[in-house]
Amino acid sequence: MSDNSEPAEKPTRKGLSPRARLILMIVGAVVLVAIIVWFIHYETRGKYLEGTNDAYIRADAVTVSPKVTGYVEQVFVADNQDVKAGQPLVRIDARDYKAQTAQYQAQIDVAKANADNVRAGIREQQAAIDQARAQLASSQADARFVAGEVARYAPLAASGAETREKLATLRNQATQAAKTAAANAAALTSAERRIGSLQAQVRQAEAQGESAKAQLAAADVNLGSTIIRASVDGRVGDKSVRVGQYVSQGTRLMSVVPLRAIYISANFKETQLGLMRPGQPAHIKVDALPGVDLSGHVESVSPGTGAQFSLIPPQNATGNFTKIVQRVPVRIAIDAGPDARRVLVPGLSVEVTVDTISARGDISRIEDQEKARSRSGQ
Repeated sequence: MSDNSEPAEKPTRKGLSPRARLILMIVGAVVLVAIIVWFIHYETRGKYLEGTNDAYIRADAVTVSPKVTGYVEQVFVADNQDVKAGQPLVRIDARDYKAQTAQYQAQIDVAKANADNVRAGIREQQAAIDQARAQLASSQADARFVAGEVARYAPLAASGAETREKLATLRNQATQAAKTAAANAAALTSAERRIGSLQAQVRQAEAQGESAKAQLAAADVNLGSTIIRASVDGRVGDKSVRVGQYVSQGTRLMSVVPLRAIYISANFKETQLGLMRPGQPAHIKVDALPGVDLSGHVESVSPGTGAQFSLIPPQNATGNFTKIVQRVPVRIAIDAGPDARRVLVPGLSVEVTVDTISARGDISRIEDQEKARSRSGQ
């Protein structure tokens, strides 16, 4: 029996339609153009953008501590209050320090009175000196007169015109006059030396007064320190002081955070620092302001890695060594308006991207310099 049945037809394989091919070609061209554009952008710009999310807002907060001890009499500020520089924050009981200032002022007055008393004694002594000088002049005149009489009577007594008793009397009077003049001269010298002693007493009293003035100045400083004032503009935080609390020198009472001087501490990897320079622009994204891009610039680069400034720096010369990419703190200044700054407080997380394109030629210059140094060394 013959088989007259025809073999089944094989299904025909249909290709892509022209429209589908066109769409694929367009998509491929778009992808290729996108890759080329991305590559060009990366080579010309993208590879110079260094970013990190290990960054936080910082501020150089001022710790408020008393210089003197005592009981807190009054607290002028509340938690999270904005303050101005010079504004009173806390007052400490000042009665003890007022008493000290009064005591030192009394010592100054006593020293001044002693100096005035000795100066009055100097004036009296000066009068005594004038009197002694006059007595000395009188006794010297008498001595000269009697000596002249002795000289006149000596030849007369020798010739018999005058008695020898008269001459002896005159000689005795001359001796007494000379001794009186010498005694008056010694009294004058003593009176003049007394002036020097009195002047030394004046200087001593003045020195005691100067010492009391120095102590008064220190007491005035302590008295003024009983009112603790804000040293910078900022906002009060971490306030722990209460009225009636006894505080000693250095006790932490609160902190004043200068919110107008906030900055960003961004910890970049060491592999990102080759082209990073102060003044380069930075783009900032703050988690507290989603969708908002802030601007800033590199202010400075730390002189060491974060590990070097830790309490116990690593010592890689001991034990097994594992290389770990280090991070270096970079200070970023925030160039933001007042509305944005009202939201920014220390401790917030941020993402920072620094545009380092301005230093793109530095690596080549460094390489050329080192090659030139190497050739010159050979």
